[in-house]
Amino acid sequence: MTQFGRSDDELATMPLTFRDGLFEGQVALVSGAGRGIGKAIAFHFARLGAKVALCGRDEGRLNETAGKLRALGADVLVRPMSIRDPDAVARLYDTVWETFGTLDVVVNNAGGQFPQAAIDFSPKGWNAVIDTNLNGTWYMMQQAARRWRDAKRGGAIVNIVAVVSRGMPGVAHTCAARAGVIYGSKTVAIEWAPLGIRVNCVAPGIISTEGMEVYPEEARRDMPRTNLMKRFGDVCDIANAVCYLAGPSGAFMTGEVVTVDGGNQVWGDQWTIPRPTWFSE
Repeated sequence: MTQFGRSDDELATMPLTFRDGLFEGQVALVSGAGRGIGKAIAFHFARLGAKVALCGRDEGRLNETAGKLRALGADVLVRPMSIRDPDAVARLYDTVWETFGTLDVVVNNAGGQFPQAAIDFSPKGWNAVIDTNLNGTWYMMQQAARRWRDAKRGGAIVNIVAVVSRGMPGVAHTCAARAGVIYGSKTVAIEWAPLGIRVNCVAPGIISTEGMEVYPEEARRDMPRTNLMKRFGDVCDIANAVCYLAGPSGAFMTGEVVTVDGGNQVWGDQWTIPRPTWFSE
């Protein structure tokens, strides 16, 4: 593994947990698929036989990922767009259905945040994170449910969230947004059960991705000490959890949050900004 993240060659060749062809004949839509966790999820679905639709804001990264997946023999659709725009989300689903004729799995991975003391957030900064991480995820979920309802078929939604149960100092905006996604997911898992739609979440802890570069060096240095494994997790840890929930193994699971954090939530103390001396005295 490189300092942060997996190389494309590693994602294309490393052993898979699940059997070959697990998602053969299925279509998976992955948001934020141009890098990090989203890219690893897309590689897993493609290598397990799915047709894959990729969306995100960075067209270059999406096309690069798509090229790697096509080299593996996958059928891939690329749609640059922002999930903040509900009309763009609707057009995305139109394109997926026109291209593949169906959709089986939606993985809401797109999102982002910046580390900052909450007292210093500007309204613009707060709203930007809430709009992407909460509202954008909701637009993706609701469109999927409407399409499946109208097609009289079910589907699976997996939302990538965060470990928020004890708070996340330094990223209060994403903590608020992800908590909204978690409890929104639990609620619609109930409402949409009659439609055959399962809704679950995966909550990653500290995962080695390029996104770690946004955090201060002091925070990155301390992060591995905050879980029982004393290390960063791997993007493939999250991809495996997503495939578990989306596949037959998760057929009796809905409304759940699968936490993949090395034991941080039961033991650690994680900061994404420098820890005040108050907590060290």
